[in-house]
Amino acid sequence: MRLAKYLADAGIASRRKAEELIIQGRVRVNGAPALEKGYTIVPGVDQVEFDGRLIEKEESIYILLNKPAGCISSVYDPQGRPTVLALLKDVTQRVYPVGRLDYDTEGILLLSNDGEFSNLMMHPRYETTKTYQALVRGIPGEKALTTLRQGMELEDGRTAPAEVQVLNQYEDRARLEIKIHEGRKRQVKRMCAAVGHPLIELKRTAIENLTLRGVAPGEYRFLSPGEVQSLKDKALRHRR
Repeated sequence: MRLAKYLADAGIASRRKAEELIIQGRVRVNGAPALEKGYTIVPGVDQVEFDGRLIEKEESIYILLNKPAGCISSVYDPQGRPTVLALLKDVTQRVYPVGRLDYDTEGILLLSNDGEFSNLMMHPRYETTKTYQALVRGIPGEKALTTLRQGMELEDGRTAPAEVQVLNQYEDRARLEIKIHEGRKRQVKRMCAAVGHPLIELKRTAIENLTLRGVAPGEYRFLSPGEVQSLKDKALRHRR
């Protein structure tokens, strides 16, 4: 097993961050520094230390959180803003957000200490569907809706086609349901702004078949083994 994956599975850091920790010399295997990204170990045989502490793989856990606005999807914020981890009152394992929601965005957010699961949920190649409700300024016409549905050019490249429908229309605004399987930074916000209908508020309502049913804002629940396996199976079916 790659050392970075072992560290991610143990809840030390994401796999990418774990590779940085390895290069920094903060990880030792059998008493010797491991300084290569591709370093491999035999779990249960090799002894792995991080900052002098022996690391053992934790039991994998999977959490569905209804993130409220006013907290960030991170384990630490240099500006001192509250993070989603502060909402996990009874969780003793070290977990990490699977993807992110912006500070002012609400809705479903997964957290886990399983690095492989996180990669399956986040990487575009696995096409994990995320559903959003977006309240936008103005009433989008057919041209704007078609652009969103067919894909559009943003500063970081063309988006994949999205599923878009108008849920409600008001005097000067509309509520859209938008389904995407990419995870670019502030993607829905940028898409709406690009077609002339900037966001007023945004909420993620589902990830695949997981919804917020029974989970109030600021609350969370643990995913069942069946739910986790279903998410993994769907992701792997989309692997290219």
